Amino acid sequence: MTGIYIHVPFCLRKCLYCSFYSLRYDEERARRYTETICRNISSYKGRAIGADTVYFGGGTPSLLSAGQVSKILDCCADTFVLSSPEVTLEANPGTADVQKLRDLRSAGVGRLSFGIQSASDERLKMLGRAHRFDEGQNAVIQAYSAGFEHISCDVMLGLCAGGGELEETIKKITELPIDHVSAYMLKREEGTPFAGKQYDELVADEELLCEEYLSCVRLLAERGFEQYEISNFALNSHARSKHNLKYWHGEEYLGFGPAAHSFFDGVRYCCPEDLDSFINSPLQQQTVLERDPDRGEEYLMLGLRLTEGIRLEKVGELFSGRGEERVRRLARELCRAGYAEMSGDRLSLLPEGFLISNTIICELIDAASG
Repeated sequence: MTGIYIHVPFCLRKCLYCSFYSLRYDEERARRYTETICRNISSYKGRAIGADTVYFGGGTPSLLSAGQVSKILDCCADTFVLSSPEVTLEANPGTADVQKLRDLRSAGVGRLSFGIQSASDERLKMLGRAHRFDEGQNAVIQAYSAGFEHISCDVMLGLCAGGGELEETIKKITELPIDHVSAYMLKREEGTPFAGKQYDELVADEELLCEEYLSCVRLLAERGFEQYEISNFALNSHARSKHNLKYWHGEEYLGFGPAAHSFFDGVRYCCPEDLDSFINSPLQQQTVLERDPDRGEEYLMLGLRLTEGIRLEKVGELFSGRGEERVRRLARELCRAGYAEMSGDRLSLLPEGFLISNTIICELIDAASG
């Protein structure tokens, strides 16, 4: 089954740390954007493509009207062979009232992901967020009352914060009716205000960031949220993001909208970050990033993001047997060092290993390549 990704490039204002493509919301451009999304989706009609996830990312997808979201979902249903799809929409507090949330639920959205980030209003202001924490709380409660059973909250790690602020944030959000948490490490992306020197003292150094990450994993586990990916935690298997798991399992997905990425028919490609060009083109332009990517390297890079890990036998198959014994030897070393664990033929990283996953993956690729 293919996943469908819709990039919604609108925000009320840009967060100071965000490097994703987005523009200030405009009602007329949102209308034309919706029409263009539907035109591009419809171009796949007649190809009998099965799909079981639709994900609205951004930007701030909750700025679209419920009617616009419904129109896009109807177009998906008319174009693809949908199989009980998981439909997810990212939302920010203050962009949807109770009635709109009910309308979104009626339109077929089954999962909401709220950008809460912190329980500290001071930290939220520091990040450039437009909401207070109490507004975030109310948004989650309203979504639950509107019929949403699957609600996720984002938490930001890496702001210099003393006095147990992280523990307080996790305590408060897990008291809400949610079943999923995404905990992201703050990165100072080039070209964003947060990359400026004036923020040097506000962003945690590597040692503190690692401490926060390990604390976050522990605190969420104590509250019943099981880690299933580097940054993602769920109360149960049904609460896991089925769409995002497609990325990490190396499955195919089609992306629509400016800045959207796709992996389809063995090709990875992206759409330019240009809303006007997107709207004015008969079909969205696509830049090929990679044809027939190395499946062995991708299996290691994506599979080791997940707590389920990788099968060493499959690594040997994908690398044509080259270096399999070296990979197994390295796996045993990682386990002895406390970075990973083995269960039969399956290797998975522990939280300590996730912190240095890039280094571990590079070493495994070198070993597997012979």
